[in-house]
Amino acid sequence: MSMLTPPGMGGKYRITGDRYPRMRRPRHRRRIILGLVAGACALGLVGWGSLQLIDVFGGRGSTAQAAQEKRPCPTGHPQAAPPAARVPAPASLTVNVYNATPRSGLAKRTADELRKRGFRIGNVGNAPAAYDKKVGGPGILLGPRAALSGPLKVLATQLAGAQLKTDDRKGSDLDLVIGTGFSRLTAPQDAARALDRLSRPARTPAPATC
Repeated sequence: MSMLTPPGMGGKYRITGDRYPRMRRPRHRRRIILGLVAGACALGLVGWGSLQLIDVFGGRGSTAQAAQEKRPCPTGHPQAAPPAARVPAPASLTVNVYNATPRSGLAKRTADELRKRGFRIGNVGNAPAAYDKKVGGPGILLGPRAALSGPLKVLATQLAGAQLKTDDRKGSDLDLVIGTGFSRLTAPQDAARALDRLSRPARTPAPATC
């Protein structure tokens, strides 16, 4: 009977041979090492992603954006003003002056002042029935559709707050219909400055590009 045979077992459970059963599984070192390396990589990716999120939500953006922000942006220089649209001279415009208010003498006094400022004067009198006592603001400036971009704007420099309107008239004459809100024409110096700005548009700065 072998020395490894438990006492009292006799020969029934005899252990023979020189190989014995292992009581635990062998350690696989390669798997352990690979597992540690993968865990370290995963932790590194998580940390890097967290830093990126902090940068984005903190307003700093990515590294490339931060580098771009550090570059100086060239200062924009004023662009040359576009060619000014041809603005007609007051002497080339004929203005009819009509009074749509109950106050007498407004049409003549206004026409005389416009004549002093270089405008040609046409008809002077009471407003037609379509406008008589029906104009609430300072006045209405009427003209053909082609006059909206030039002649009417020139006349508008003489009466601040006037409403510009067009109709189907055949001629080139303009109408100034005085409303109940009228007090006087624009001061001569202010009207001259407005006419000068209309003739020479302001220079605009070029957009800054990086």
